[in-house]
Order: sequence, then C-alpha cells, then structure tokens
Amino acid sequence: MTGERNEPTTDGSAGTVPSMLEVSDLGHTYTGQQEHTAIGGVTFDVDAGQLTCIVGPSGCGKSTLLRCIASLIRPSSGEVRMHGQPVRGVPEDLAVVFQDYGRSLFPWMSVRGNVEFPLRSENVPKEQRRERVRQTLEWVGLSGSERKYPWQLSGGMQQRVAIARALACRPALLLMDEPFASVDAQTRFDLEDLLLRVRAEQDTTILLVTHDIDESVYLGDRVLVLSRTPASIVADLPVDLGDERDQIGTRESETFVHLRGEVARMLRGGGGTERLGGTTAGNSGAGSGPAPEDGAAPEEELGSDGSSTADGSSTADEESAPDGERAADATAGPVPLESGSGAREHLE
Repeated sequence: MTGERNEPTTDGSAGTVPSMLEVSDLGHTYTGQQEHTAIGGVTFDVDAGQLTCIVGPSGCGKSTLLRCIASLIRPSSGEVRMHGQPVRGVPEDLAVVFQDYGRSLFPWMSVRGNVEFPLRSENVPKEQRRERVRQTLEWVGLSGSERKYPWQLSGGMQQRVAIARALACRPALLLMDEPFASVDAQTRFDLEDLLLRVRAEQDTTILLVTHDIDESVYLGDRVLVLSRTPASIVADLPVDLGDERDQIGTRESETFVHLRGEVARMLRGGGGTERLGGTTAGNSGAGSGPAPEDGAAPEEELGSDGSSTADGSSTADEESAPDGERAADATAGPVPLESGSGAREHLE
C-alpha cells in the first residue's frame, strides 16, 4: 500500500488523499539488562472509516505496536503519520481503549464524571460536555446510568463506560487493545455489535488488537496477521462480509468460515498460536500458548483502558523495557488515554 488513495476533487479530477494512518518501517527495541526487539519493519496504512484488526502470537509485540502508534512509546525506527502528518506526541484526535476496565475508571467518579473527564481536560464548555456525555451514553446503551459508580456496574457495563469515554472525545482514530477479552461471551458479542454500530454511525477509524480469530474476522474490514517477535506483517487479508453482520448468520456463512481458516493458516505458518472459536490454532498443543521469546512474558497483561500502567504493573512487551522507561511509568500516576490532551492530565 502506498499510503495514498485517489479521490475526486471539486473540479472532477482525481486527487491524492493521505490515509488516516500510515505506519512506515516501524520498529522498536527495548534496551537495558537484556535487549529485546519487539517489532521490526512493520508497514501498513489504514484508510479513514476502516476497521482493521491485528492478530498475532502472544508476546509478539502487538501492544508495543499500538503504543508506538499512539506515541506512548517512542519507536526505535520508522515513522507514524496521521492525516499525512508525522505524529509527534499523543495526537489530539486519537483515543486508546485498553483491556483492563477494572483499572481504567476512577472509582470515586460517577459514570457521567468518568465520561466527562477528558472533556474537562480539553476545556469543553459545560453545556457542550453534558450534551456530549448524554449522547455518548445513549450510543453505548447506558442512558439512565449517569449517576451510578463503577463498582455498581457489571464488567460489561464498565467497559461500555470506558468506550463511551473514548468516543466522547470524537476521535478520528480509535486504538483498541483486547477491549473485550475480560468479559463473558454474551457481553462480548454485545460489545462487538456496539462497536460495529458506533463505527457505522460515527465513521470512526478503528485499529483493534485481538487474540480471537473469530472476532478479527467478524469485526474487521481487513485482518493484519503478525509473526512471532520481532513482529512483522505476514498477511494482510481483506474481509468481504458486507456492512450488515450478525453474530449467528455471519459466523455461519461460507465466507466467514473460509476467512477464519485463512487467518488460522497464516498464524500456523508464522508459528503463532491464537484462539480459534474457543480453541487454539497453532503449533503447540491444545490449550497451551507459545513459549515466551527472549524472556518476554505474554503481553495480555498490558495496561488498562483509559489509564496507563502507571501503578507499576508490568506488561508483556515491557519485560525487556529499559529501567528508565519502567521507572517513568511507575511515577507518572494514573493517566487517562482517551484523548491527546487528556493523556497528559494526572490525578493524584
């Protein structure tokens, strides 16, 4: 992919429009007591309004890739562009949703307060904040829950709040790292359909990391398959399932089953082991994941949606991170990531 696409201009001629996101030869190596290259030479583009899913072996660097794109980690090499411009610092119109909703919401704030928080950081006027919160909670099916607190909500409802907080910022690009991994199957289906509905209504560009092959095919317009660490792209598979998808009919279709098999074969060919319909697809035995590479722990423990791992918890790709980087994380305090400006706000 070239990073550009042709679209008609106002005078009828073909013009060149940059992709929403361009990742060029991106690489990152953690240094310290033990050097560890998490990603190397990753290149891909994401067009505006596209939902792209990323799958790959555990610990291969998927979360590091997402953090480099968000400028939460400075890559060792390569470049990231949004709207055709190099990314320097967390972009104002980018939002990040991580897996661990339990650490992403402020327990002393109501649902309204949590969703409103990044808007306060951006100095959005009060009336506009309240209207945006009301509208966003309606999108995610939480109307009437504004005054509740996180501890009064189920896990699925908490993750809806975290997603609402990201969407309230009206991001042009939404990055999601295993956002549905910690909820039960039915809630996961509901949240997947919610994401598809919001994407259709808001035309949000989404880049989503998942370990679930079925989820990647069900949600994605395309699926990027990564190799073992250092991560590189081994397959870029388009998903032709149409815009209208449902959890039963779509998953039973011949096209879905074929694409599911293709992703599984790509992972097997790359030495990966990912979840396939509740089982695994890869070279290891059933139920067993690949052995960690270079002493790196599996990356599922990465961070929390809406807050960094500033509480000192380690992440998969951070096992080999420099001591200085880990120390900086440990002293930063909780950092909401739902917006560029909000990512710089600290709560003590």
